[in-house]
Amino acid sequence: MLRPIKLANNKFLSCLDISTEELVHILELAKNLKNRNLNIEYKNKVLGLIFDKSSTRTRVSFQVAMSRLGGTTIDLNPTTSQIGRGEPIKDTARVLSRYCDLIAIRTFNHSDLEEYAKWSTKPVINALTDLEHPCQSLADFLTIKEEFHDFRNVVLTFIGDGNNVAHSLILCGALLGIEVRIACPDKYLPNPSVIQKAREIYKNDSLLKITHDPYTAVNGANVLYTDVWSSMGEENQKDEKDKDFAGFSIDSHLLKKANKDAIVLHCLPAYRNKEITNEVIDCENSRIFEQAENRLHVQQALLSCLLS
Repeated sequence: MLRPIKLANNKFLSCLDISTEELVHILELAKNLKNRNLNIEYKNKVLGLIFDKSSTRTRVSFQVAMSRLGGTTIDLNPTTSQIGRGEPIKDTARVLSRYCDLIAIRTFNHSDLEEYAKWSTKPVINALTDLEHPCQSLADFLTIKEEFHDFRNVVLTFIGDGNNVAHSLILCGALLGIEVRIACPDKYLPNPSVIQKAREIYKNDSLLKITHDPYTAVNGANVLYTDVWSSMGEENQKDEKDKDFAGFSIDSHLLKKANKDAIVLHCLPAYRNKEITNEVIDCENSRIFEQAENRLHVQQALLSCLLS
């Protein structure tokens, strides 16, 4: 019977904290949990949430996932706790380790997340930083697997800012050996260190392509993916980015250049008729809301592995 496995690194700060085998196991576990073919309980376990950024899907999906495992979630709001008053991370992490069994953190600087993990004696999960969004990529690849059954010959095209979502897609894609294409303006390329790490994992350099032409990127693609152009904390860059990303919207014309069976993904929230049109979000190719649901299932699987 399929059961959670203990993750070797006992944390999930980055997609690279898990092996290909562990990634595949988490996705399989999530599929079984989603289909109610598996019941896993961790009663009396506590998940602490520290969110410096606003959240809907990540917060709720973690809370529901922990509840389905029989555990409890504590929301540690920085504005109503000592965290927001400048208590050192190393002090907060060491105290919370004595109260909670896991800690999920959404913050700006990835280095702050690493500092929490350094001082915590319990597993720490990246619920989003400016560098990566690894829990999102788990849901993305579960959605792709549900659609195409396996990852052979799948081509994933991401159109938009080379941001945290793009980084996690690149790294997870490398672990799974999937061709990943990133289409973005020259000013918004993915982090060079992420590209280098992915190329070290890929056995074939041609499986990672970076281009400035969305139409070239979507030719023959099975998955079209986008994200908001201005992430949280970049509101002052909104007008500039709107101009820079002109021509990078996923619309019906772009979708027609992809494979006929192509699906459309977006990590949400979406600015309709900006990075993606109303027509495409709600079309028959869209799997955006299945993708959002899958956040719950992959996080339940991830939590169960970290608690095993």
